[in-house]
Amino acid sequence: MLELGTKSGAPEAGDLIKDSSEATFMADVIEASREVPVIVDFWAPWCGPCKTLGPALEKIVTEAKGRVRMVKVNVDENQRIAQQLRIQSIPTVYAFWQGQPVDAFQGALPQSEIKAFVDRLSSMGGDAGLGDALAAAEEMLAEGAAVDAAQTFAAILGEMPDSAAALGGLARAHLAMGETDQAEALLNNAPAEIAKAPEVDAARAQLALARQAVDAGPVADLRAKVDADPGDLQARLDLAKALHASGQVQEAVDELLDLFRRDREWNDGAAKAQLFTIFESLKPQDPIALNGRRKLSSLIFA
Repeated sequence: MLELGTKSGAPEAGDLIKDSSEATFMADVIEASREVPVIVDFWAPWCGPCKTLGPALEKIVTEAKGRVRMVKVNVDENQRIAQQLRIQSIPTVYAFWQGQPVDAFQGALPQSEIKAFVDRLSSMGGDAGLGDALAAAEEMLAEGAAVDAAQTFAAILGEMPDSAAALGGLARAHLAMGETDQAEALLNNAPAEIAKAPEVDAARAQLALARQAVDAGPVADLRAKVDADPGDLQARLDLAKALHASGQVQEAVDELLDLFRRDREWNDGAAKAQLFTIFESLKPQDPIALNGRRKLSSLIFA
């Protein structure tokens, strides 16, 4: 940490990282912080520790993908701001949220402490409105506007690559457009930290069901086959798949439960596996999933 001096210079600015001045500080920091938390780095080009702290901050702010912003203030060129905030030495970092300073530190910190500082500030601002965007994308998808939903999910992923909800939503949008290969590629390349998230597993289950639907036979023909030979378990499984492919989800679950009741071990537990695939593809609170899981549990423990 160094005492303030009197030299000049300026660092580069990025999309989420910008230089500020006395003329723009109110807009860059105070007003901007009403929408998203803002980190202010008070620095000078002659400050050795600043050369370490600045890039470390920039890296972590960039990784936050818009949940925080960073403003750099050269104290040599903006001494009035430094005086108003009582900056006595640099580097000094302030955090602003809702127009007010909410946190600060002085000196160069270890990478882990810098990240903790940024994470704390990120949590104050929530998800920067991305939750509303996710809800809007889900509504588009539910209303059949799959292309618009895909564009919105993709934009969210651009801001938050670790959003399992956005990744799963984008995959489901591709499935709604009949683009199974694109959905599969997206899911296969999911970041490791979200690859097993419920939203991604749900999309993966929907992909499996979409693949099955391609080969599903006519419901009427399969129903006639089952009626002709009630003991034909393969025909019952095929009927359940065809029912699901035609949008008759409850009927498919009922057929699978009946198949499980007849022979739970048949074909390596195919009925149970198919039921779980359907349940995983549905929202957790979907009545079909809730009631289906309950009935299956009753059969398992009967």
